Amino acid sequence: MKTLVLDTCHKYLVIGCFENQECLASFGQFAWKKQSELFFVALNECMTQANWNVDDIDQIVITKGPGSYTGERIAMTFAKVLCTTKKIDLYTVPTYMIFAAEQDCEVILDARSKRVYYGRCKDGKLINEGIKTLEEIKKDQENGIYIIGDLDLIDEIPTETEFAKNIMKVKNNWEKVENVHLLTPHYLKSQEELVQ
Repeated sequence: MKTLVLDTCHKYLVIGCFENQECLASFGQFAWKKQSELFFVALNECMTQANWNVDDIDQIVITKGPGSYTGERIAMTFAKVLCTTKKIDLYTVPTYMIFAAEQDCEVILDARSKRVYYGRCKDGKLINEGIKTLEEIKKDQENGIYIIGDLDLIDEIPTETEFAKNIMKVKNNWEKVENVHLLTPHYLKSQEELVQ
C-alpha cells in the first residue's frame, strides 16, 4: 500500500511517501506563508526519491486543520483533484495529531492575537479542542499538563518532530472521506469572530 501524506495547515510543509509503514521519502521544512511556492517542488522531489508517479499512489492522507486559512486549502485542493481524477482513497487527520502522535498532551498552534488553537490528546486520540489565550495555556502548564506544539509562544523551545512519520503512527485517527467534493477544512473560529 503506497500512501502519500501531506500537511500544509501550519508553519511547516510536510510531505511523505510511505510503502506500508516504511518511509521511502519525506520532506519537512518550516515554510510559513511559503507552502504554495514550495509544495510542488518538494512533492516532485519526494516522488522522485520514492521512484513513484501519480499512478502508484493508493491513498492520500492530509491534515484537515485547524491552521492557516490559506494553508489548509493547499494540500486539500491538490488531494481532492488527484483523488477525484485517479480514484484514489482520501483520508484526513486533525493537525494536532502530527504533533502529538501517541503522547498524552495538549497541542498548541498559533491562532494569532495571543491565542492558540489547542487540542487535548489522550491515548492516541483527540479528546477536546478549541481556542485559548496564552494565559490559559500557561495555567494549564502550571497545572501539570504537558504542552507541545508552538512552544515559542510561551517562551519555550519547540521539540523536533517527525511530522510525516507521526501521520502514519496515528492511523486510528484517520477519517475516510466518502465524498471528496464535500470535504472542507476544519477552521476553528472564536465566538466573537462567528458573530461578526
